[in-house]
Amino acid sequence: MADIKHYNIAIEDSRLEDLKLRLSLARFPDELDGAGWEMGAPLADVKRLAKYWQESYDWKKAERELNKIPHFVTDIQCDGFEPLAIHFIHVRSKVKGAIPLLFIHGWPGHFEEVLKVLKPLAEDGDGVDRPAFDVVAPSLPNFGFSQGTKKRGFAMEQYAETMNKLMLKLGYSEYVTQGGDWGCHISRSLGFLYPKHCKALHLNFGTANPPEFLKNPILALQHATTSYTKREQQGLDRTKWFAEEGYGYNVEQSTKPQTLGYALADSPVACLSWIYEKLHDWTDSYAWTDDEVCTWVSIYWFSTAGPAASVRIYYETSHNVDGRADKIGKARLRAYVPGVKLGFSHFPLDLHVLPSSWVRTLGDVVYEKEHESGGHFAAWERPGELVGDVREMFGRGGGAFGVVKGATGYAS
Repeated sequence: MADIKHYNIAIEDSRLEDLKLRLSLARFPDELDGAGWEMGAPLADVKRLAKYWQESYDWKKAERELNKIPHFVTDIQCDGFEPLAIHFIHVRSKVKGAIPLLFIHGWPGHFEEVLKVLKPLAEDGDGVDRPAFDVVAPSLPNFGFSQGTKKRGFAMEQYAETMNKLMLKLGYSEYVTQGGDWGCHISRSLGFLYPKHCKALHLNFGTANPPEFLKNPILALQHATTSYTKREQQGLDRTKWFAEEGYGYNVEQSTKPQTLGYALADSPVACLSWIYEKLHDWTDSYAWTDDEVCTWVSIYWFSTAGPAASVRIYYETSHNVDGRADKIGKARLRAYVPGVKLGFSHFPLDLHVLPSSWVRTLGDVVYEKEHESGGHFAAWERPGELVGDVREMFGRGGGAFGVVKGATGYAS
């Protein structure tokens, strides 16, 4: 379509110079002896990364690498809101009948998370032995190189509306999704609101309640009479740790995002440390390089709407500022979604690692896979495992095979 345009990432030199100046003027806090990671990102790590970001890191090199991928931008308007220029990656498979797959990131992720799974899904799927996918990976509104809204109330309904309208605009009347973190919740919202178009979800994250006899009698009986597996008990322990030791950011972002935004917008060290803590704590001993961290955080720092905009999704989801009926909030995100097939990949060091009987309260679960390692950023930490799971779920013999009409992922 005429209003879908190629997009080239090009950060002005003046913004790079401003970043280096701010880094050079950073004032660091002190640190208690032996604090380690227990009290947040260690001082030595943040100082090292800040110095590297200022003196050695080459954003222009990272920019050139990112621009090797086909980027696009197009305007999408949600009902009651202004049009927003939405940035996205789009790679079509050469296989006729490839499955349209919408890859949805979360926070503190962004479109870059798709890069390690992009080629295996879109190009290495031959349509004979392996299913092929057309992959669409947007920057969510308020994230990355998409514009941000200036109006209050842009919540799950609007994120889902934006994603659905983008896929329809690209010519995909039916599609599937892959997501973790907010990508999970937005995928579930798509299932609630647009089951005619969104046919199946593969998720590597989930929030759910234990099955109840009035709502899920068979699952509740299974839950009451069957002990948790070792994986499930360890997952509940991890979930408990996150609730007690790792959830403070969520409370702040869900209640006073504007106050936090001053630090994120003004101080690159604040932005770096706020995100780096999660990159460390939410992964399974992933060996982040300094370049990886700096590129990851730079996408937030140089984002179109600014890093403060990205945290507003927490507030808008947990508050009903315009009094809408049937708002998609915490309770509805844990409700059953009829008519949309679900698949789950369980990674042991994710943030919510739930028993099978719990996630099966969310819908028609046709696929589950347990992994021995991996954390919250599965597409980045364990791309091979994630690709394998997606292929297995949507490939021949999989629980969601043929769910998209006329697009099975195979040439014949």
